[in-house]
Parts: sequence; structure tokens; C-alpha cells
Amino acid sequence: MNIILISVVIVNIILALLFSLGAAPILVWVERRVAGFIQDRLGPNRCNIAGFRLGGLIQSFADMLKLVFKEDFRAGNIKERFIFRIAPVIVFVSAFLSFMVMPFADDLVIGTQTFIMQGLPLDFGVLWFLALAGLSVYGIILGGWSSNNKYSLLGSVRAGAQVISYEVSMTLALVSLLITYGSIHLVDIVNFQSGLIFGFIPAWGIIMQPVAAIIFIITSFAEANRTPFDIAEGESEIVGGYHTEYSAMKFGLFFVGEYVAMSASSALMVTLFFGGYNIPWVGTDTLKEHFDIVMIAIIVLLPLLSYKFGGWILKNNVWPKADDKRNNESKWLIRILVMMNIFVVLLLGSFLFFGVSATTTNIAVAIMQVATFAIKLLLMNFVFVWVRWTLPRFRYDQLQDLGWKVLLPISIANIFVTAIAIVAFGA
Repeated sequence: MNIILISVVIVNIILALLFSLGAAPILVWVERRVAGFIQDRLGPNRCNIAGFRLGGLIQSFADMLKLVFKEDFRAGNIKERFIFRIAPVIVFVSAFLSFMVMPFADDLVIGTQTFIMQGLPLDFGVLWFLALAGLSVYGIILGGWSSNNKYSLLGSVRAGAQVISYEVSMTLALVSLLITYGSIHLVDIVNFQSGLIFGFIPAWGIIMQPVAAIIFIITSFAEANRTPFDIAEGESEIVGGYHTEYSAMKFGLFFVGEYVAMSASSALMVTLFFGGYNIPWVGTDTLKEHFDIVMIAIIVLLPLLSYKFGGWILKNNVWPKADDKRNNESKWLIRILVMMNIFVVLLLGSFLFFGVSATTTNIAVAIMQVATFAIKLLLMNFVFVWVRWTLPRFRYDQLQDLGWKVLLPISIANIFVTAIAIVAFGA
């Protein structure tokens, strides 16, 4: 059993790395492609390896390599060099650790042992996220102050004021949510959302607490310093804000830390308001009871969806010249897609033919839930990108008015309404 325990721990850590740090290049690619689509242009489509662009994803890996090998230039007037060096590390580590408590699937039962599917199996729940989300701003403040630059200092002061303004409303929104769920543990919160309202509506947080959901989503944008709340690094006003004096991998840590924080905020929003790893109308127990039906549905639907996706690839990735290397990319993607379909269909078909044990069923259900969590996480990250390239940056006075005069009173009122409803209806 020790081998199983070590294996599950390693899998959880790998999943946390993939969903947070490993997703950064993909999110940069999504950012550029969505920006290109909204602005009616192509986006990154030139960088390639032997003609393979992966739809422009190679550009993201090229940028990461550029940051690694770029010269680390430091201005001569920087005095607190240790603080200057450690500031981006604080931002990155805080964002990364805040993701580690997100549950990727329901508790996995193997034999007589139960394993929690989290990078860090802690009981702090949402309190862990709030603590580390607030800690990351210290890296921004220290980086701006130690840079000995007026623009950097102004950016760090803005970041501090923004976090104070919006973290209060975020915490109060969570209070009303936790009153509804009756627990701070993220797995309990997700399992609560596996139920149904009136027998057919999923009991997701977005439906149970729509006001708290709106407040939390808005404040999460502010916590992640994403547009329209990116006044701390407003290029049109203060050059680069708190990271003006940073270059190479020190800037890279700030840059990647922003995307890791965005992914962590998206994961928490999925967990609190969109059912987490649960498939709509299908809870963990239902998946286990009707596992054969689920596998048959996947065997039927997967080739159909892959056929549609392959047709879209061929339609949108064909170049006029027959010898264009980029045409090979579409052909290879179709071949890989076909081979993956054959492998999955044969694997699931063998399960149906030979039968599955309880342990195998539990592992397969966990894999399905991890895939569900990944899809929801990607969609929520897309919302972050969509908002960035749709809305303009707020002015400082608009940002403060929204935080203190709008969100704070609404979040306080929502706590009272929620408490009255819980007491009145005994929910």
C-alpha cells in the first residue's frame, strides 16, 4: 500500500504542475489566439519546428526559452538587491501554492484506503487560497519598492490599494457561500453541488448563490491583476508598473506567476460555483453504478466529436501551395487523433468485454472527473482572456468606487439575506 500511496501523491503533484505551471504556455497561446480573433487578425502562426506550428503553440515555448537565456540586466541604482531578487519568487510561489489545494476528483478508494486527489491534502480549504492570494501582493509591493523607480513604486502602491479594496468583498462573498455549503473543505463543497434543485437543476454555486458568484468572479479578476483591473502595470501610464526594472527570468517569474494566479482563480471559481470535477447531473456514485453505460456513451460520442473536430482542422488549416510544410501539420494531427480514438475505443471495449473490478472502476471514474475539471478550468481561463480583450482598463477612481461603494455593500447585504434564508427555511 505504501507504493500505491506514493504513486497517488506523485500523480496529484504532476496534475497540479500541469494545471498551473504547465498550463502557462498554453494560456499564453490562448491569450494571443483569442486576441487575434477579437481584433480580426491571425495571431502567432509563424514560429515552427520543421513546419509544425501546433497552431502557434510553438511561439509560446520559444518565448519561454527567450526569457531563460536573456541577459539579466539590473539598474545600478537598485539598493535592496536581495529583496529585489526575492520579490518575483514570492509572487510565483504564492500563486503556485494557492493552486495546490484544488481537488481534481472525488476521493479515490483503492482497496481499503482512501486518497484525497489534491496536490496538498490539507484541510484549510478556501482559507488556504485567501491566505496565499493576499500574500502574493507582498512580492509586488517589495518588487516595486526595491526597484528604486517612481513608476515601479507607484505600481506597487496601486496593487496594494487594489488588493485591500477587493479582498474584503471577496471574503464577505465567501462567507455567504460557506453559510450555504456548511463547510470550508473544497471536496465537501463540490460534493454538495452534485445534488439537484427541484429534481433537475444542478445545485451549483452559481445557481445557489448568484450574487456571491458575481462578486467573487469580479474580485478574482482584481486579485489576479487582470484587465480591467491591471492598473498596477498600466503600460500607458506608468511604463510597466512594479516590474519596470525587471528583465530575463525575474520578469519571467512575474509573467508566469500572473498566469498561474489566473489558473488558480479559475480553478477555485470552478470548484465553488460550477460543480468542480462533477459532470452535470452525474455524481460520483452515479458514475460508479452506471459505469458500463457511461463507457458505451464515450465509445459512441468520442469518434463523432473527433470526426467533427478533424473536419474543422482540415477546413481551417489548408494552405494553397501543395508543398507548404504547414499542410503536413494538419495531416499529422488527424493521424494522431485517429490513433487516440482507436486506443481509447479498444481500451474501453476491453473493459466492457472482460469486466472491471471495483478498483478499476474507481480509477476510471477519477480519470473522468479529472478530465471534467480540466475542461471547466480551460473554459474559465478563456473567460479571463475574453474579458481582457473586451473591456478597457478602469481608472483608479472607478476601481475604488466599484470596490468600496458597490461590491462591499452588496456583499454585506448578501450575508444577511443568506443567513435569514438559512434560518427561515432550515436549509
